[in-house]
Amino acid sequence: MLSAIDIALIERFRKALTALWPGDGRIGLAVSGGPDSLAMLLLAARAFPDRIEAATVDHGLRPESAAEAAMVARACESLGIAHETLAVAVEPGNIQAEARNARYGALAAWIERRGLSALATAHHADDQAETLLLRLNRGSGVAGLAGVRPLGRVPGTAIPLLRPLLDWRRAELAGVVAGSGLQAVQDPSNADPRFDRARLRLALAEVDWLDVPALASSAANLADADVALAWAAAREWEECVSKAPMGLAYRPRAPRAIALRVISQIVRELDGEEPRGSAVARLFDSLIARQPASIGKLVARAGSDGWTFMKAPARRA
Repeated sequence: MLSAIDIALIERFRKALTALWPGDGRIGLAVSGGPDSLAMLLLAARAFPDRIEAATVDHGLRPESAAEAAMVARACESLGIAHETLAVAVEPGNIQAEARNARYGALAAWIERRGLSALATAHHADDQAETLLLRLNRGSGVAGLAGVRPLGRVPGTAIPLLRPLLDWRRAELAGVVAGSGLQAVQDPSNADPRFDRARLRLALAEVDWLDVPALASSAANLADADVALAWAAAREWEECVSKAPMGLAYRPRAPRAIALRVISQIVRELDGEEPRGSAVARLFDSLIARQPASIGKLVARAGSDGWTFMKAPARRA
């Protein structure tokens, strides 16, 4: 199985993962059985045979999911890699978002239980490009357009999240799996026109003038810009936000993009909710026009010395 993988590809993967995680410790791989994560498993098994374990999350959303997890388990056994299937329950609502939350929660618990040092996922250049185009089509700002970074954190934890395949193409990874003799799982949701990403993927397959690596590079550049804006917003908060008798006061000095981030943090501090970007933008425009405005459970007013934010008074019955 492993002899079919080009040694140059193995070395390329080894360098990428070592650059993200040069230290000791074992790394957990999130392997769904799809071509991307299966390729990551095959490459990691050759590059780091003694430093990896794998887990497959079974969301229970499709009848085939248990058999797919079992296929990954058999592949790991043949490779000499420890594997565990993690069954989760997905809450109703936005199925894809809830499945993501359940998946990362289960993987984080597995990482801690097994004493692993980090989690690696198989996000690649095509994923980055698709996400950028989807969010451009929705009018997202810099935070929404920013691509995932090679090194991050598992959501809600301090566990390092490694993405060693961000400069690989989907076709390259499929080629690794095809050469191994394994049959990768094909998730039908990837071709389901009910999902925006599936429709975009189909559209991209029909054009040859889009440069996917360049789009992925743009997403990475936007991630750098997002970090810079976050740094500036933290400084603006420290210097321009203060306690007020019934809430917080903000004396804005920064450009709009930074002020919007500060207002979002004010809403989170006082209301405990994550505000929509469009609502924050409308609030900002109202305050610039010196008009009273509200967002969530908060009211905001513009005065001669800045803006004040406080919880709206409870209505009388």
